[in-house]
Parts: sequence; structure tokens; C-alpha cells
Amino acid sequence: GGPFREREDLDNLTVEDALNHPNWKMGHKISIDSATLINKGFELIEAYWLFPIKLPQIQVVVHPQSIIHSMVEFVDGSIIAHLGVTDMRIPIQYALSYPERIKNTLPRLKFSELKKLTFHEPDYKKFRNLELAMNVIEKKGLYPAALNASNEIAVANFINKKINFKQITECNACVVENLSFKGALSLDNILKADNIAREEALKWISQFGLRK
Repeated sequence: GGPFREREDLDNLTVEDALNHPNWKMGHKISIDSATLINKGFELIEAYWLFPIKLPQIQVVVHPQSIIHSMVEFVDGSIIAHLGVTDMRIPIQYALSYPERIKNTLPRLKFSELKKLTFHEPDYKKFRNLELAMNVIEKKGLYPAALNASNEIAVANFINKKINFKQITECNACVVENLSFKGALSLDNILKADNIAREEALKWISQFGLRK
């Protein structure tokens, strides 16, 4: 939930509030996605398609310190965790150098300076975008593509102050819950679903967006 993990009232949040992530320095779009937790929803979708696992085997936990980025539990109960400093240049570098890892001069994690590592369950009611991502995984078909398209439109309009923060999720829910995005996973069908979702999101915003 980015800067809003401990905040109860999400009604009057500004764009500046949402961009003020306590740990990461990122671009506008991903910072907003982090604030709504849909970034974790998209990572759920990625994990579901990249690895031979089922949705119940994937768990999201909130980790305020942003030190542990992922964990894998094995059949014997042991867990391997991926830890690192909060610097996006590290994963970007690895994406460019994969499968090799190369040296750099970026900051290193100092375990002696870590005070605590805490975790808790996400609030699915407060951050419903995460629940929407789980739902589109279960629906399969073209729903994940539709959710991504709707979210891009909603976030852009939030940044442009045409909708409020909570309406990002409301717009996404309207698109993926009220329209059908079934069909074979072909490039043409994905692009069609993307266009339909964007059009529907824009219609929703024109009807329910902020009036000036």
C-alpha cells in the first residue's frame, strides 16, 4: 500500500500523496500502482503464468521495510528469500544482464543495520485491486489483459486529477466485473480486449469522474 498502509481514510488523497512512497523512488505510474497494491496483483498474475503453480500456492504479504522481495517455500518447509536494498537499478540491471549478474557500485544491504523485518496480511477490503487481480486469474481468458488496460486508463486520469484515488479501483472493478473477456489467448484477441477495456474505462470516468 505504499504510503497508505497505515492510513484509514483514502477519500481525500492527492496525487502528491500517492507519489510519496516511503521506501522506493519510482516513476509516477508504478508509484500509483504500489499505492493501490495492484502492482502486487500484476505480480500474482505473472507468477501464475510463469511457474507451474496454482493460485492457492501464491501468497501476498505486506512487508513495510521492503527488504525481502520474494520467498519460495519448499516441500520440506524450508524457505529461500530474496533480499536487497530498495534500489530499482538492481532489478533493471539484472533484467538487462540476465542470466548473468554483474558487479556494480550500488549500495549494499547491511544486516547489522537492520532493526526488524515485519510482515502482515494485506487488507483486501481496503486495497480491492489485489482481490480483482486474484479474480481475473480465476476467470482466466482475456481478463488479466483487460484489468491491465483499465488500470492504465484509471491511473492516467487520477494523475490528471479527473478521478480520485479510490475511483481507480472502482473503475477497474466496473470493467472486469461487468464485461465479458472470454476467448482464445491470441494476440488479436488480447489487443481487442485491451481496446474494449480502455474504452469502457473512459466511459466510466466520463460518467463518474470528478466534476470541475
